[in-house]
Amino acid sequence: MDLGLKNRNVLVTASSHGIGLGVARVMAMEGANVVLFARNQDELETAKRDIQRVAAGKILYHVGDISKRDDIEDLVKRVNEELGGVDVMVYNTAPPKPGTFLELNDDDWEYGARLLLHSAVWLTRRVVNSMIKKGWGRLIYITSLTLKQPIQNLVLSNVIRLSIMGLVKSLAIELAPHGITSNGIMQGHIFTERTRQLASDSAARQGKSVEDVLREMAKEIPAGRYGTPEEVGYLAAFLASDKASYINGSMILIDGGLVRCT
Repeated sequence: MDLGLKNRNVLVTASSHGIGLGVARVMAMEGANVVLFARNQDELETAKRDIQRVAAGKILYHVGDISKRDDIEDLVKRVNEELGGVDVMVYNTAPPKPGTFLELNDDDWEYGARLLLHSAVWLTRRVVNSMIKKGWGRLIYITSLTLKQPIQNLVLSNVIRLSIMGLVKSLAIELAPHGITSNGIMQGHIFTERTRQLASDSAARQGKSVEDVLREMAKEIPAGRYGTPEEVGYLAAFLASDKASYINGSMILIDGGLVRCT
């Protein structure tokens, strides 16, 4: 299906690997101009080469830290200068520090708020002006199923990501008259490096092997398997298209049926 994203300028953050890379790859396959953003230049160069094999549009990358406001300023300034603004923003972040409430300290909470909430506000404030001028835009926030179902040992994610739902809903009301939609994606168990990290942490706590923990986690999913980063990308690409123009203010689960009660 042609989603009509050819020549749209799509910014995907935390896109050097994992879910962000999967989203960026799908957007590039749809013909969009894609801007990658992450902290590691070597990983970004590798990601760009990977995406260019399937891309029909321009592929750019910018090195920076999403938890630093100045880096976000530099990113958006460059996109505005080189591409004429962001049409589609796909907000994604590196995962927060795992841990229980009693294990995490004040510094962990302060950094978690910058990473999972402040960065979303900073970035959104800087991309919406060009969308308003064009009378069209898409804001897509990748979060987690922790908004519906808290996950043990991920207290930062369980608590702070809930704020993104409030942001999504508020922006949907405020920006709809400008032709801009705002939606969130709540992904479940997607097989990435983060999944292995969490499995490794759980294995150490339980005295099990990582592979055993991964198999046990997969058994909880009615679909019987983990999702792929590209499957999140397909959903994001649809939300970015005009075919999804009446979807606004929604938080959409993509979890293989893991969350039973919505």
